[in-house]
Amino acid sequence: MSTKAQDVAFDRILVDRFKSGDQSAFDEMVRRHWDRIYAMVHQLLRNQQDAEEVTQDAFIRAHKGLVNFRGDSAFSTWLYQIATNLARNRYWYWWRRKRDQTVSFDQPVGPDNSTPLAEVFAAEQETPDDVTVTQELIDRIAVGMEKLSPKHREILVLRNIKNLSYEEIAVILGISVGTVKSRIARARESLRQRMGDDFK
Repeated sequence: MSTKAQDVAFDRILVDRFKSGDQSAFDEMVRRHWDRIYAMVHQLLRNQQDAEEVTQDAFIRAHKGLVNFRGDSAFSTWLYQIATNLARNRYWYWWRRKRDQTVSFDQPVGPDNSTPLAEVFAAEQETPDDVTVTQELIDRIAVGMEKLSPKHREILVLRNIKNLSYEEIAVILGISVGTVKSRIARARESLRQRMGDDFK
């Protein structure tokens, strides 16, 4: 059984324990998923305080809604869906406030992957060894990402940074797998146009 399958199975056990009245099962879910949810939300909002609040709110909503969770998808996918929707709502609030935050593309992709964020986007068709990532390129990618529509930035974060499958993204965003694939293609093309010759 793959690690992912083991995670899904363990989450299912925790859900069943929680539904049977074991509150400690939810505490375990929070420990298991907090860092991953926070990392995804932070990539979407690019603000630590907002990311912490949205992550906390996502778990509060999950706690309230877990009694009705049917298990049609993995618990983690359901949690990503809640967090993504909350982050999207927060993003529009942030956009109206016109807060100017920047993405740091020299930061690692995530806690389990030290690859710089810039390489994820710069090296789509190449190995990281083939790409020299300069600060100027990182800055250009950051600017390019800032110019993407929220919908395009969101799907690149889910696919390239969180490494979610097309199927998982489809569930989280409530769209078909075909729509996921075409939206990713359009988002990458949009980023390439903003990057010009630096992003092939």
